Formats: sequence, C-alpha cells, structure tokens
Amino acid sequence: MSLAPHYLITTPVPEPGPSLMAASGAVTVLPSAPDHETLRQLCASGDFDVVLTQLRDVVDADLLAKARIKGVSNFAVGFNNIDVAAATRHGVLVGNTPGVLTDATADVAMALVLATARRVVEGDRMVRDGRFTGWEPELLLGRDVSGAVLGLAGFGRIARATARRALGFGMEVLFAPRPPGDRPVADDELGEFAGRVRQVPWDELMARSDYLSLHVPLVESTRHLVERNVLRRMKPEAVLVNTTRGPVVDERALVEALRAGEIAGAGLDVYEDEPRLAPGLAELPNTVLLPHVGSATVSVRREMSRLSALNAIAIAEDRVPPHLVNPEAMR
Repeated sequence: MSLAPHYLITTPVPEPGPSLMAASGAVTVLPSAPDHETLRQLCASGDFDVVLTQLRDVVDADLLAKARIKGVSNFAVGFNNIDVAAATRHGVLVGNTPGVLTDATADVAMALVLATARRVVEGDRMVRDGRFTGWEPELLLGRDVSGAVLGLAGFGRIARATARRALGFGMEVLFAPRPPGDRPVADDELGEFAGRVRQVPWDELMARSDYLSLHVPLVESTRHLVERNVLRRMKPEAVLVNTTRGPVVDERALVEALRAGEIAGAGLDVYEDEPRLAPGLAELPNTVLLPHVGSATVSVRREMSRLSALNAIAIAEDRVPPHLVNPEAMR
C-alpha cells in the first residue's frame, strides 16, 4: 500500500465526504455499485486502505478472509451487510454513522402512519387518473390517527422520536423495548416519556396496536420478527409500519395477510430482498411503498457523508475512528 492512504468509495456519495478523503489521500469512486465478486477482488488487491460501503455491498466472511484493507466505513447506521465477527477476526475495523438520521426516519414513520390511515396514495392516484368527480360522503374513508394506539417494537432513538411525534397527534403510545424478548424499563430511563408512554409485553403490543411500527436492529432474533403468527395476532384493522430493516418482516406472509384482510394495511420503506419486492406486494392497494428514503434529506446525507469519511480517514491513519463498531478488532 502507498504511504498516502487510498480510499475506495463503492458508490458516489454527496459532499463533504469525498473532499475530506481526497485531502487525506487518493480516492477512487466507482461509477456504480460493484457486484460481490468485483468488490471481493478490489478488497483483495492491496490497492486500498479503507472501503466506504453502502448497505447493498455485502462484506461477508469470504471477502474479508482475502481482503487486504484496514477497514470498512459503512455509509449507514446499520451494518448488517458486514460480517462484523469475521472483520474482527481479521483485524478489519468497521465504522458506521449513528445518531444522524433519528428525526428524518421518525418523520417517515409518521408519514407512513398518516398516509396509510388516510389512504393518501390511493387518493393521489385517483386525482391523477381523472377518476375524482367531486366530493362524496363515503369517498376513500380512512381511519383515525388521533386516539389510536401506536405500538413501538423497540424503544431506541428513532422509536422515541416517533413516540414524540405520535403524542403530538394525540395517540396512545405503547412499546416493547426488545422484542421478541423483554426487559423492564424504569421511569428514570424513560426520561421525558415517563407517564406518557406505557411498556407492554410483545404479545400484548402486537394484539393491541392500531399501528405497529418496527424499530429493532436486524439480528438473528429479529429476522422475521413479524411473521405469519404475529400478523394473525394483530387486529384486522391494524396497520404495520416498517422503517428499520426489511428482513424483520416476512414479506411473503405480509402479502398473504394483506390479501386475506388479516390486517388493514402496511407502510414500508424497506424490503426483505431490497430492491426486489415479494410477489404481489406492489399490486396491493392497501399499502404505501417508499424507496428506502428514511434518511433521505439533504442535511442528513451530508452528515452521513462527513461521518463516514472521518471514520475512513481515522482508520487509514491508524487512529480510533469516531464511530467504531468493533473495538475488539484493534487488539
């Protein structure tokens, strides 16, 4: 490897990240996302110190076993696309961008609640298609949000920001902190939410929620957290909202539940096999489907760029990155 760091960016990202990295060393930006074999070869080439990856870049054990890099800086809060255990075994540092997209993602979660409740997409399509012929007493009747029960699966930063917004809409907010498991959350940990939200077991949350919003990380215990049996436990008038990770939901089971009327609707920003959808999902009228835009604001993406660059530069210069996922790798 050269004396000056050499960075690989797998997909063009906004400023200021590329400029920060260019001031530190050489930067190669791929014009489009590489397939797995191309990425594996690039990481094994010895030409790059750090790779700045996206969620769609699979950095698995096979790639890491042959990689000649110091680290991976993920342009994301999540890092389920990286085999962190394998990275740690090979002394490859992994960085992420936590804490920057809390409000933006909470906004999208509430947007999905409102859009599914009031059938916004159906109404928009009706007007654009020229099928709106004037006000009618029973035209596109939706469901109330104020007074409804919002269930939060998980109660981390984004879930709390969503709760703050939901309380402003007059919703009753329930939460289960770590489904499918459970642990008690004391009032001092709840802080501003003490007395304003209520913890319930996961089984009760799925059964009582009018809107069930998912805010859990993707780990083995949460893969298909919402599957056929959970969907059958939900109210027939309930709506599922997912802004976390697609594989938290069994998407095929969701399609079946929506078709059968087992739940009333779904608002999704993420998908199990993204960007592909489960067969039939796109044809269902009782869904609102967004293209993974939870963090898609100008300010958030700029900050993600800055943080991922700072992580990459620190790794290349043998310093502790500001947001290190696997400190054990440094040993």
